[in-house]
Amino acid sequence: MSERSQSPASEPGKPPELPWTRPRFKNWLAVARVHSLWAQRLAAALVPLGLRMAQFDIMANLLYEPGMTQQRLAEKIFVGRSNLSMALPDLEAIGWVRRDADAEDRRVRRLFLTEEGTRITHLALEEECKLLDEMMDALSEAECNQLGDFMRRLAEQLKQGARKATP
Repeated sequence: MSERSQSPASEPGKPPELPWTRPRFKNWLAVARVHSLWAQRLAAALVPLGLRMAQFDIMANLLYEPGMTQQRLAEKIFVGRSNLSMALPDLEAIGWVRRDADAEDRRVRRLFLTEEGTRITHLALEEECKLLDEMMDALSEAECNQLGDFMRRLAEQLKQGARKATP
């Protein structure tokens, strides 16, 4: 019998079965712990650069895709829209991001890194890559690729479930 078909419900009169003994749950907790540790370590590595995680997420995306709109950026980043709305004015005030009017539609604002914003983002990406290499040294190249394949499959499964749940 597969783990999925086993019900966490218990027999009448017995306390409910807790999920911590289920392999799927234990494996998911391991993924969540890695993500939490990663976020802590990366946040600490960004402090000397004067960057917070939300700012780095925004700036890395603008380095990758310069000139995107705020709407497009909101779709791509891992921080919430409210964090984006609060972070952009701060990044502008620091001098790391600028908003330019779109040449075709003056109502649309395009986002760009400044020269200093580009420099800081490159430094932050170096820190991220060092941490990534340190973490991934625990895996062979094949295991690393397999892990990526697994995570993409899980992400797709969650996306499909969200599409089914949305009327």
